[in-house]
Order: sequence, then C-alpha cells, then structure tokens
Amino acid sequence: MALFKSIEASIATLNKENIDVARKETLQPLATYIQEKVHANQEIRLNFICTHNSRRSHLSQVWAQTLAYHFGIKNVFCYSGGTEATALFPMVAETLKNTGFEVSTISEGKNPVYTIKHSNNEHPVICFSKKLDANFNPKSEFAAIMTCSQADGGCPFIAGAEKRIPITFEDPKAFDNTPQQAEKYNERSLQIATELFYVFSQIQS
Repeated sequence: MALFKSIEASIATLNKENIDVARKETLQPLATYIQEKVHANQEIRLNFICTHNSRRSHLSQVWAQTLAYHFGIKNVFCYSGGTEATALFPMVAETLKNTGFEVSTISEGKNPVYTIKHSNNEHPVICFSKKLDANFNPKSEFAAIMTCSQADGGCPFIAGAEKRIPITFEDPKAFDNTPQQAEKYNERSLQIATELFYVFSQIQS
C-alpha cells in the first residue's frame, strides 16, 4: 500500500540539491548508521531527542518513519523524547495535517496523544511528549539523534544509545503567536523532510 497521495506530492517537491556540503557531512553519520544496520539485517531504531519533545523531535520522528516507508527500507522504528516532557505543540500536528498526514487525537489533557498516519495499512506514529528514557522508547540498540543544540549540550550521555548523532535544527517556537507561525513551521518541517529524504535516499538494500 502506498503513501497517501498528498504526502507523495509533498515528497515529490523535496530537493536534496538544496542541502549544502557542510550539512551533508552532518547528516552522513545517520546514513552510515542506517546502512550498517541494513547490511547486518538488524532492526533500525532511531530516537530523535530535543529538550521538550514538542516540535523538532516529533517532526523528525514522523518524517523519518514516512521516508523509510517511501524508500522501502524495512525494520525502521522511529521514536522521540526530551530531556523533559511537556506537550506536542498543536502547530506541529496542524503542519503535518496540512502536508497530507491523517492526524487524530486519541487522548486530551495537558499532554495530548496523537496518531499520525502516512498510509492506510501502516501503523500510525504515536506522538506525545515524553522523556527520552520513557518506557515508550527503546532502552538499547538505538541511535540518539539530537535535534536541538540545547539537548545536545545538556545530555553528554544517552544511556543505551549505540550511536549519538547531533543533527540540530532551528526552533520554530521563535515564531509562535506571530503572523509567520504557520509559514515557519512548514518551512522547518520541509527542511527536516528534505534532509531525511537525502539520508534515506542513500541507503542500499
């Protein structure tokens, strides 16, 4: 079963040629980690970590799971966590919904739980804010991808991680409650999608 057509259309607009050489060098350790796991026929667990697990880490988790599926790379399991738990910021869910994902809220409250689907027959990504070592996340045999410089600097050691890979993004939070909010969240989402597209496009199965 294919991705939703609207997501396929979004992916078709991604241009990895927009990624400069220095950024490709930043992304390469993640591609290498995934490729080594594929060659060894091992499960690939990616835990995207940010301070509050509210914006960039969720965008990265959802796009990584989606692009692994797009490129037909099996046994990829994507997670996210924070150095503290807060809540998924609603504009993140809205941005993904506008890109073509099916977003449902399955639990309300201070830390709502969302399901975010990219294909009719695939398991949705379950999104809510949690600490990086929460029971929902893997305890070992995973790569910790640090999506914000604050979490990268504040967590010198990630228990259980086989590999720690800093791939930091600017925080769209700076534009909350401004006229540019929707535009800037979409811009960040598409940057993350483009860079993960580049990573997964390199993987040879």
